Amino acid sequence: TARALGGASESTIIGGGTRVGAPSAVLANAALAHGLDFDDTREDAIVHTGCAAVPTALAVAEATRASGAAALEATIAAVEVMCRVGLAVPGRFHARHFHPTSLTSSFAAAVASGRVYGVDEDQLVHALGICGSQAAGIIEYLSEGAWTKRMHPGWGAHGGVIAALLARNGFTGPTRVLEGEHGLYAAFAGGHDPARLDALMATLGKTWELERLTFKPYPCGSIAHPYMDCALKLRTEHAFTPEDIVEVRCRTAAGPLPRLWEPLHAKHRPPNGYAAKFSLPYLLAVMFVRGWAGLADFTDDAVADERVLRVAATVGYDLDETIDYPRQFVGHVAVRLRDGRRLEARQDHPRGGADFPLTPAELTAKFRGNATLALAPAVVDTIIAEVGRLASARTLEPLMRSLQGEHRA
Repeated sequence: TARALGGASESTIIGGGTRVGAPSAVLANAALAHGLDFDDTREDAIVHTGCAAVPTALAVAEATRASGAAALEATIAAVEVMCRVGLAVPGRFHARHFHPTSLTSSFAAAVASGRVYGVDEDQLVHALGICGSQAAGIIEYLSEGAWTKRMHPGWGAHGGVIAALLARNGFTGPTRVLEGEHGLYAAFAGGHDPARLDALMATLGKTWELERLTFKPYPCGSIAHPYMDCALKLRTEHAFTPEDIVEVRCRTAAGPLPRLWEPLHAKHRPPNGYAAKFSLPYLLAVMFVRGWAGLADFTDDAVADERVLRVAATVGYDLDETIDYPRQFVGHVAVRLRDGRRLEARQDHPRGGADFPLTPAELTAKFRGNATLALAPAVVDTIIAEVGRLASARTLEPLMRSLQGEHRA
């Protein structure tokens, strides 16, 4: 689709060997970055920032022959704004059936592209105003595992680049796009706390939300990760088999119910691999049966494994009002076994965040595991090296040439 939209041959479709206009490259690359649900998350805001900020900064910096430092600065600015737009109304976009990443990705992209394009302050305000009228993205994909969530940051970020270009050429947008009477928060969140928004915006450039991002160890919904780690801990520390499991009970806040738990009969038996990424019964069963959840566990064939589905059918939940969601993603799992034992584990944060970080080696291994599915190992080594010297790179040309990729035979 991005190739069909075309444009000037200025920005790389990563892994595709094609150069197109910057907005079209962002459409493809941001959708691909989010498509496996293996990207970063900011708890509380419940937004995935990297899939919007990084592809935009790379595409526009490549198109303008900007430096690596400029691309990094654009990425940081985009992440900081996107997080704050979501943090102002924690949980409220989801409560009204909207996807927070979809609603906020255009703002991130407008900031990233605007910085590289060199728009002035007034133009950036108008670009953000234009983004508000492009905001969209419902979570109906949950009901059948449809692919629309995968597209959300691509479409939003592509719109953000266009918003920056429009504003640079004199097009205007509303200047109170977030907090106005008919603004983003009124339309998509049912209102907001002005004092909270003011406090968040006052910290721009002073405190860094980037430091609070969580990088996923599993390619599925991040709210599920602490539960999955609890299951892995119980499996590792106690001698039992999946066949020994009689019942699994989880404690949960009300907020995640529509995405991970309900309707429970459908979550017990996901219709396809993508739907399984948002089914806590399936995700826990995979951990108990296979001891890990990787990309191979989310194919349509993998989710039809009856041994996994038998365990999934034993999984239920109880509401716990003490869980401070979405500020915290808490996992709490109790397992009842045939021999009468009751085993229990709790984890208060997902792995991969500031409270429980992945090591640099783990992050590099994650990248290698994903990238070598499509690219030759030598190309992956080159990409890692180019990223390591990005801050001093005069242009992005060596990195983007590598990202076009020598595909695996």
